[in-house]
Amino acid sequence: MTATQQLHRVLGLGFSLCFGFGNMIGVGILRLPGLVAAAAGTPTLILICWCVGGLYTLMGAVSLSELAAMYPEAGGFRVYVRRAFGERAGFVVGWVDWLACAATISYAAVTAVEFAGTLWPPVLEHERSAAIGVLVVFAAVHSVGLRAGSSLTASCSVAIGISLLLVVCACLLAAPPVPPRAAVAAVGPAVVASGSLLMLAPAVRAIVTAYDGWYAPIYTAEETTNAGKLLPRALIGAALMTTVLYLLVNIALLRVLPVPVLAASDLPVAVAADLVLPHGSAAPITILSILIVLGLINANSLMAPRVLFSMAREGWVPSAAMRLSPGGTPWVGLVATMAVAAAMILSGTFNRLISLFAVLILLYYIAAFMAVFALRRRLPNAPRPYRAFGYPISTAVVLLGSVGFLLAAIFDDWGAAVTALVFLSLCVPAYALAARSRRTTAPAAAGIPRAG
Repeated sequence: MTATQQLHRVLGLGFSLCFGFGNMIGVGILRLPGLVAAAAGTPTLILICWCVGGLYTLMGAVSLSELAAMYPEAGGFRVYVRRAFGERAGFVVGWVDWLACAATISYAAVTAVEFAGTLWPPVLEHERSAAIGVLVVFAAVHSVGLRAGSSLTASCSVAIGISLLLVVCACLLAAPPVPPRAAVAAVGPAVVASGSLLMLAPAVRAIVTAYDGWYAPIYTAEETTNAGKLLPRALIGAALMTTVLYLLVNIALLRVLPVPVLAASDLPVAVAADLVLPHGSAAPITILSILIVLGLINANSLMAPRVLFSMAREGWVPSAAMRLSPGGTPWVGLVATMAVAAAMILSGTFNRLISLFAVLILLYYIAAFMAVFALRRRLPNAPRPYRAFGYPISTAVVLLGSVGFLLAAIFDDWGAAVTALVFLSLCVPAYALAARSRRTTAPAAAGIPRAG
């Protein structure tokens, strides 16, 4: 291993698109169409909801693209929050982000084993050991180097995309369409009677959660060639690709399932696949679910070590986190992430942690969108290879939306909100302790890339 601090700039647009797309596609697309159909009630409103979620995501992508192009550095959201609001805010966001990645990895590994157990039940007898085995496999692949990790990312994303498109094509080509009367009879009476779209708010919130993950390419910004130009294309492109795919999935479902059936289903993609695939849906949908959660592990295995790399470069964590393998992977950060994820699996705490970070993550979304406004005001003449389209309206919309989602999350789960508040309060002494022991000179400040 080498202790060099220079990440390898070898990634292109193709990887970044696959990275963003693979991190966005989640098991939610297999489950949420039923929830949305129950709230909306008509095919038109269902598709409008998914379009609104896609538009909201695109506004977030164009807003964050401005910051990504200005500061193409490793580390994710903390890079922008630190630039806009100082070291303390950057420190807190970095720790929250890294721990959230570890919790997501642990949750996804256990979920992958549970899905695999439906195909091969004996694996469930050793669920935790099998989940840790999954982590070991991903750690081994990523430790080989960035190119191995990027190849795995592309493979997962392509496999997920093709699998979903096969289901879409089967629905559109092989099945007779739903009779028009069945869809008309399913008009949501509550929505029509109230004359209010407030009934759709829970559905839209769930949809926005399904679109989450589009920001993944910012974590590998320092390894992206011509990042000032490619990152905006990757963020916006991944959001567009996922929006189109989600709309196609819902159009396909509406073609083969009456809205009442769709609304009553917990796993509507499986119900549709059972109708149109020759040998039923169980095995194909289970395999697709496994691919999706493995893609989630892969994405977070790329993101988390680069957060630690960024913090180590500024002296907030031990400099060992900057050590790279010959292939360019921050291997110490990778090992630390997998060790923490394994501890979460063994302790069984990952479910509670996921609820906690679902609240905390919204805070750094809010901070990032506020950073767009703050840096526009503070550094109006700074080079901006990309300027947010529709600013300030687009950025204000996603900022206010994030605040609204945060308030809804707090009201939905007071326990998680209180825990999040306690966690944030603990960050204050943690920051003070880290600041006291921090070296006066950041290890490689001169090596931090500049915008453009």
